[in-house]
Amino acid sequence: MSLETLKQNLPEYAKDLKLNLSSLASETLLSEQQRAGTFVVSALASRHAGTIQAILAEFGPKLSAEAMTAARAAASIMGMNNIYYRFTHLASSPDYRTLPAKLRMNVIGKPGVEKADFELWSLAVSAINGCGMCIDSHEKVLRHAGMTAEQIQAAVRIASVVHAVAATLEGEAVAQIVAQEFQGAA
Repeated sequence: MSLETLKQNLPEYAKDLKLNLSSLASETLLSEQQRAGTFVVSALASRHAGTIQAILAEFGPKLSAEAMTAARAAASIMGMNNIYYRFTHLASSPDYRTLPAKLRMNVIGKPGVEKADFELWSLAVSAINGCGMCIDSHEKVLRHAGMTAEQIQAAVRIASVVHAVAATLEGEAVAQIVAQEFQGAA
């Protein structure tokens, strides 16, 4: 599956998503590695097979083997961290914010790509997973590394569109099943 096929699979009411996918695929505020990696981590975080397949086919070849591994690691580690740190932030008891996490996170220290790229990918996944504490932490590191608000916004725009594409396609698949069941019952 390609990016074009992914766009063709979107219903007409999601035309804005199609247009946004096209424009973000050539986003110039990010380096090719940053852009491709952001698409990959966002697709992985979406958990939708068709979206992952299309994004990997389109953007996987634009990443070195090391960058692909780092992107996968960012999606993986943030899948864990976003849940844990969102809990510590949302729990009423302040005790959890002072306890050590006791979770292995070695890949953050040695991601295999430029630290800023890994942080950008981690921020994109954190935006998808809704962890405010992680978003703040990664955004601070990125700003300290010299990334602009516009560059960070570009990564989050990619994450938001990829996530919306995945949600739309998943919703359409379920709607088709329900429609078939309804027709079978009639």
